[in-house]
Amino acid sequence: MLGTYFTFPELLLWIPFVTGLIAIFIKDAKSVKAFALFSSLATLLVSVISLCYTDVAHHPEYVDYNNVSYVWMPYIGSSFSVGLDGMGHLLTFLTAFSFPVIFAATYKSEFKNANAFYALMLLSQAGLMGVFIAMDALLFYFFWELALIPVYFLCSRWGGEKRIAATFKFFVYTFVGSLLMLVGIIYVYLHTPSFSQDSAHSFYIAAFYKAVLDPGQQSWLFWLFFIAFAIKMPIFPFHTWQPNSYEQAPYPAVMVMSGVMVKMGVFAMIRWLIPVFPAAAAKFDHVVIILAIIGIIYASCIAIVQDDLKRMVAWASIAHLGLMGAAIFAGNFTSLQGTMLAMLNHGFNILALWIIVDIINKTTGIRKISELGGLAQKSPMLSIFFLVIALANIGLPLTNSFVSEFLMLTGLFHFNKWYAAFACMGVILSAVYMLNMMKNVFYGKMNSLTENASAMSNLQKMVLTVLVIFILVLGIYPSLVLHLTEGTVSNILAHISVK
Repeated sequence: MLGTYFTFPELLLWIPFVTGLIAIFIKDAKSVKAFALFSSLATLLVSVISLCYTDVAHHPEYVDYNNVSYVWMPYIGSSFSVGLDGMGHLLTFLTAFSFPVIFAATYKSEFKNANAFYALMLLSQAGLMGVFIAMDALLFYFFWELALIPVYFLCSRWGGEKRIAATFKFFVYTFVGSLLMLVGIIYVYLHTPSFSQDSAHSFYIAAFYKAVLDPGQQSWLFWLFFIAFAIKMPIFPFHTWQPNSYEQAPYPAVMVMSGVMVKMGVFAMIRWLIPVFPAAAAKFDHVVIILAIIGIIYASCIAIVQDDLKRMVAWASIAHLGLMGAAIFAGNFTSLQGTMLAMLNHGFNILALWIIVDIINKTTGIRKISELGGLAQKSPMLSIFFLVIALANIGLPLTNSFVSEFLMLTGLFHFNKWYAAFACMGVILSAVYMLNMMKNVFYGKMNSLTENASAMSNLQKMVLTVLVIFILVLGIYPSLVLHLTEGTVSNILAHISVK
């Protein structure tokens, strides 16, 4: 039955999509909340099972389990082609894992029109899954937009007081980037070979990899795609929408945006940008890496002086994603392996950070670091969780980020030692803002605002325990992920060298 009637990418897409539509009609808040959690757990189960069917080299039949293509618009050469390779398995697992974690960690939170809220959350999961499994450029663009729309409504309806201005800026940035990418997709499509008798050109990913483009064409097309992907990550100077959006977004939405959605940009650069425009990538690699390193240092310095917990975590996220951007354009096996591992690690770490911030905000009613203090006396377990998560964000050995940052910096060093040296400043600065937060929030004297803080719920303890286990396991045994992605990295580098 598996591979004949249904495949893993189809299940990962249709479960959240169909359940998201069903959730709209469940009017009871408790029921729709439980339904959304059950749906996300079903998606996670499929994702975990799919990880047992990744060894295509020894089991060729697994190809049919992980790939499927249906006729969609044959006369323009577009098909509903979805598939999973190593990177796809990695990011669909991150997406499938993140949503039950988010639903469980925020289970006691109440939202007006809960059916609409959870329906939009599930539809955003479907859109994200579609981006990570699409093997057709037009289909990729469709899901790229689909992932944006639910998050826009989540932020604009359930966000903070300044949500309209922040969400509008987020929408304008991403929509303009998407339009630039659409222009690029159409132009590249017109230079692709035919993959069927019905159309002279094709949107299939293999056709895009074989598009006949001279270096001059690649140069301007590169920037159309790069801007769209850089906005989504974001990379300096396309980052200005992010801190305000994160500050105003409701916690579940900001967890989706920060934990998963930003990976769309990283993923797209590796899957689409570098292999389709290798000459332009080689031409502009220094420019992009310099922008990324500026972003690392700039965002880290801004994070140090932040007094708002949400804004501090937002700037910290920009800094970590800047290192991924620099590593991608270093363009070697080590840096790309490190980037893929970093996508998963950043997802776990940033989710854990947002959960901590949510707990602090909900239990004290405060987000300002200067007004907090002494929480370790009130909630020692929360302080222990935060210490592990903070050390993981810094990149301490035996935590997950150490290996991914070491690989990215090593690959960057092989490309240019000075770039690696400046990028290392991000590690030092991250220690400053994370340890400052630890000192100011959890230690010192309690005050009238923090002495009445309530304890963590058992569900929150369970969620943070799971995240800490992942942080430590991937820090000790990163080959679990590296083995999964090495084939994808080799294929990407092969396309670059051949074209």
